[in-house]
Amino acid sequence: MLLRALYFGGPASRNELSAATGLSSATVSTMTGDLLADNVIVEAGQVESDGGRPRVLLKVNPAFGYAVGVDVGETQVRVELFDLEMKERARAHYAVRSAKHDPELVARHILTGVDAVIAEGEVAADQVLGVGVGVPGIVEPGPDALVRAKTFGWQAVPLGALLRAGSSLPLYVDNGAKTMGQAELWFGSGKGTRDAIIVLMGSGVGGTIVTDGEIYRGAGKAAGEVGHLKIVAGGRTCRCGARGCLEAYLGAEAILDRAGVVADSADEEAALARLLEAGSPVIDETVELLGVGLSSLVHLFNPERIVIGGWAGLMLGGRLLAEIRAATAANTQAQPFQPETVVLGRLGPDAVALGAATLVIEPFFGGVAFRGSVPTIA
Repeated sequence: MLLRALYFGGPASRNELSAATGLSSATVSTMTGDLLADNVIVEAGQVESDGGRPRVLLKVNPAFGYAVGVDVGETQVRVELFDLEMKERARAHYAVRSAKHDPELVARHILTGVDAVIAEGEVAADQVLGVGVGVPGIVEPGPDALVRAKTFGWQAVPLGALLRAGSSLPLYVDNGAKTMGQAELWFGSGKGTRDAIIVLMGSGVGGTIVTDGEIYRGAGKAAGEVGHLKIVAGGRTCRCGARGCLEAYLGAEAILDRAGVVADSADEEAALARLLEAGSPVIDETVELLGVGLSSLVHLFNPERIVIGGWAGLMLGGRLLAEIRAATAANTQAQPFQPETVVLGRLGPDAVALGAATLVIEPFFGGVAFRGSVPTIA
């Protein structure tokens, strides 16, 4: 509890920690003494107090440990090393052909990248708390971390087992949209919310549902597949094989296809930017369909906030956020929805890797980062 208060609330005195957590002054003094002795927290200066000695501020030691975050995307594997303040210390990129995501090759890129960023960051291996990996598709919990990603052609790929064969570091694997969602929830536009929906729009579409401060995963750990909401009965064929999915209209690949633009996944970003610049009617239709999809989510979950992220989502929202809000409002009952609750993500292209690193940090707090309120420092 003390670590969480310091981590999310910033530097604080012992008195402020006692007030924020409800722990007695004696307990806070004893526990912070132990944490200081272990170098988990450090002093962060002093502030004047009312009539007494200056109060010593404490904070989590950013150099106590490091986390590696990995984003396995359509065109590249991005590997980044973060300290405990989530400041990037090193990064490595490896291109992946969009038509061939060989599991063994992806695993080799990840393992090579982990070694590379640890060396570049000049960090001792025993200071690395673990490796978090964000991947497309559904990830089954367990030591093998089986990944089912139809867009990659992966059917129960044991990514966890492949990585553990080449590394002894603690390993965490999750859906990339959910790692982005967790990053936005901890550090970005979702911070401070208890009920939110974070939508990732890239080549495809994914999402994270947050209810009562926790990521909702469902009975089979597959909840949040926003891209596969059906919005057109018998509509366009989606990459998942079904018809009429949101992703079949709103993923960058689908938007370009609907506009008659042929582009490899490596060229999608530039092609979509040109389409936006040209003012294509396909973009207008995309905004309307996004509003329909977001409206369904509003009616189902009544979120405090909807965050739009992913490179395509940020590109569209950066130009057309007012139109997206209006399209959502036009399809939604007024009572549960305020247009300004639709916002853009703040963490940019690093959000998936940053969120993957939070999978490593979460056990640092005893694995309870989203169970109950985060203590706040007044």
